[in-house]
Amino acid sequence: MSFISSLTPAQVAALSTTTIAGLATQDIAALSTAQIAVMTTAQIAVITTPNIAVLSTVQVPALTTAQVVALTTAQVTALKTTQIAALTTTQVAAFETTDIAALPIASLASLTTAQTAALTTAQVVALTTAQVAALKTTQVAALTTTQVAAMQVADVAALTTASVVALTTAQVAALTTAQVAALTPTQVGALETADVAALTTAQVVALTTAQVAALKTTQIAALTTTQVAAIETADIAALPVASVAALTTAQTAALTTAQVVALTTAQVAALKPAQVAALTTTQVAAMQAADVAALTTANVVALTTAQVAALTTAQIAALKPTQISALETADVAALTTAQVVA
Repeated sequence: MSFISSLTPAQVAALSTTTIAGLATQDIAALSTAQIAVMTTAQIAVITTPNIAVLSTVQVPALTTAQVVALTTAQVTALKTTQIAALTTTQVAAFETTDIAALPIASLASLTTAQTAALTTAQVVALTTAQVAALKTTQVAALTTTQVAAMQVADVAALTTASVVALTTAQVAALTTAQVAALTPTQVGALETADVAALTTAQVVALTTAQVAALKTTQIAALTTTQVAAIETADIAALPVASVAALTTAQTAALTTAQVVALTTAQVAALKPAQVAALTTTQVAAMQAADVAALTTANVVALTTAQVAALTTAQIAALKPTQISALETADVAALTTAQVVA
């Protein structure tokens, strides 16, 4: 039996740091929670790492906030995963940033969802890329929007595909534009449709050409008309043909004239008749002559009388004989003299 058991809390608090440092593991294991709670920060700081590792899951929660702060980096890294999991949320939030950054990946992975949510923004910033990459999906989902927004750009880019899928709509909306731009195309493709629909206009603008090109057709279809109109022209031009074809009629009608001009001939040729019919007269008039010439016969048939009347003389002149033959009689009748001459 350890002599520690016979000491009062006050007597333990009076022990010198030299005595504390020289205690055997059985002495440390014999400390009661009452004795631990009154130990000075100086005493706590000199406990050897092997002795720190023998603290029970009952003793660990007895440490005061000040004592947790007093723990050295070596002591913190010596804590077992079971000890880490036994910490209170207040204790976790008390860890110094250098200690957090030094935690072994296994220790960080042992944090409960409540403990993860208790990390301060400074602690989140201190996390290493390797630590963030090792976070469990449940831990990622437990992060607050404030914590997510505080993550380093490189750390966000290190999230696994599973972790990206685990992000809530609120968390995705909380990402900074710098964080959004740092996402890999694979990560962007892993975002759930509800998350994509939650992106702010600023976030959509922040997307890189490679990221926009990586969006799945289901993600494209989930975008709001406001989001579609916010996509940069270079990004629009980089959209795969299948993605352009996935746009809803409402999304198609929401394209800005600059975006319509940016469409490639291949993209225009891939438009569905319903999409062509949804274009506004302003959009139709903005189309490049070469793009108009790329319209399929079915798309020419889909043009409304108002759309045909909106075609510029340059666009009319670019029409192929097969396209002109496909115009409906009402559309031909709506042609202006200038269009006919063209």
